[in-house]
Amino acid sequence: MKHDIQVLRVDTQSQHQMALEVMRAIYRDEKNWVGDDERLVAKADLENNSVSWFVATPNGRPVGVLRVLYDPPLELYRAYGFKVVAEDLNLDAFIRQSRIAEIGRFAVLPEYRRNLLVAVALMRAAAGETVERGYTHYITDVFEGERHSPYDFHRRVMGFRLVATHDKGELNCSNRRLTMVLDLRDAYQRLRRTRRWVFRRLTQGWEPRLHRLLNGPVADKA
Repeated sequence: MKHDIQVLRVDTQSQHQMALEVMRAIYRDEKNWVGDDERLVAKADLENNSVSWFVATPNGRPVGVLRVLYDPPLELYRAYGFKVVAEDLNLDAFIRQSRIAEIGRFAVLPEYRRNLLVAVALMRAAAGETVERGYTHYITDVFEGERHSPYDFHRRVMGFRLVATHDKGELNCSNRRLTMVLDLRDAYQRLRRTRRWVFRRLTQGWEPRLHRLLNGPVADKA
């Protein structure tokens, strides 16, 4: 398996079909979380500047996808029964002081799930765009106890921290949702200090400007 994994931002109909191929295989056929193509990867997302999809394609085959939703409707979390578990989190202050993007729809085909490079390549492309657009934090939901949850990758590798839980959401899954937050500047500086190999892979090919944006003082944790 080659280490050179290309990641495409989904901008064309052919790339949309590549992302759909992965999402059908995992979210529809394997997990039964979503059945309709428009809910898997909406065609309108190609024209929507607040949504970005990325697809990983080693050797030209789509094997993984990731979605970033900028300025997500955070009020939905309250509608889902959002319960804060991080005692030091001032939710209103966090929302007011941060520029938040939701990262999710993290899906990798079974035969590539043990290849950390696929996940890292997707995160590299997504984070590069997110930082370039001036966003400071990621928020994401993962399913508690789900066999292929990215919880450990997000927590141990990237540095996401658990801030809240809720029992329901938009996907057809009965598992409790774990809401996690990542301070992008904090993550950048921590990875540079402690996980040099991951840091190099996550920032490979980044423009110098992106490094400058994240080299300031570490922000207070959310």
